[in-house]
Order: sequence, then structure tokens, then C-alpha cells
Amino acid sequence: MAGFHEALFPLDVSLQGRGGPERRTDIVALGSNREARNARWAHSRRRYEAGYGVKSLAQLAAVIDFFEERRGRLYGFRWRDRADHSSAAPGVALSPLDQTIGVGDGATASFQLVKRYGASFAPYSRTIVKPIEASLRIAVAGVEKIKDTHFGCDAATGVVTFVPAELPASGAAVTAGFLFDVPVRFDADYLEIDISSFEAGDIPRIPIIEISL
Repeated sequence: MAGFHEALFPLDVSLQGRGGPERRTDIVALGSNREARNARWAHSRRRYEAGYGVKSLAQLAAVIDFFEERRGRLYGFRWRDRADHSSAAPGVALSPLDQTIGVGDGATASFQLVKRYGASFAPYSRTIVKPIEASLRIAVAGVEKIKDTHFGCDAATGVVTFVPAELPASGAAVTAGFLFDVPVRFDADYLEIDISSFEAGDIPRIPIIEISL
């Protein structure tokens, strides 16, 4: 199984990149002129193009260095999605009440970080496996807890674990606020870069794709 490096793609490049979620849906046109639609994927998958963020030769060199250390598509890494990297709404400060990640039963110690999309019709819960540990805030029944005193977090999996004396009581909502990265890999083993074209304004193609861990 290929490995994962807990390394962040050059931030000044990724924050100028483009991309977003992709889903796979089968659509069959029926004789009645209606459609039958079926979701082939239970979860979305994100694709990005990092080339849009490369504005200088120094940035290009940093990306090549990063690509070589990852051995092309071999090793995964962290990507910061400018459009979606917070548990809070855009422009809103993090709160330990942002996302509900579980309900206590007096015995369960570990809870997976998730982010919920939508509300009334068909909300989607996305598992968050690469949180930015320093940003994490946790509350139980609306009362904020102290990291490393009341709970810990595995930044490589997004699992929050309470110490034995602080297990959430039965019926107590466990909520969280956090920033996070997306686990990704390069989607090519070859970076086609023409320096003369780059200096003339053309962007290099640097495809990035989300991976499941």
C-alpha cells in the first residue's frame, strides 16, 4: 500500500489553485422522457489544478521539489482547499459548536471529526481525516473542553479521544470547530513544464486528486 506524507503542499500555490468536489452519477433517459438517476459514489472526491497558483519560477521550483519528494503519484500529502478548509461558514470565526461529531453515552471515548453539508433535504456528512491540530476546539453539551487536558486528537486520522475522567455523559452533544486539509496525491507521474511558455504567461499543468485513507 502506498504511503502518506504529513507534508503540506506549498501553501502560496494551493491557495491560488482551482478545483472542487466531483461526484459520479448514472443517468438513464426513460421512454416517458423522465430520468432515472443513481449515485455510483457514496462520497464526493475533489480534484484540483495547482498550476493556476504558480506565478513565479521560485514557486515552480518549490512544486518540482515537492513532486520529486512525493515520487510523483506514489505518496499522498496534504492540500489546503481555499474554498473549503474550515468547519465554520466563510468569513465566520471558528467555534467549538460548529459541527456535531457525536452524542455521548457515558462509555464512548473516541469521536471522528466530520463536517456536515446541507440541512433540510439530504445533508451530507464528510469525514475529516486531516485536521489542523492547533485549530481544534471541542465542546461537550455546549461547554468547551481543554485540549491535552480533557481530550486529545490524532491529526493523522481526525479522531478525537477523551481522557477516562472526561467521557461525554449519556445524551451530551459532542461538537467541534476546526480547520482542515484534504488528503491528496498528484494525478500524474509527469510534470510537463515549458519554461519559455511559462514566462510568456502559460501555466504548467499540475493535477491533484483527493484520496481515501
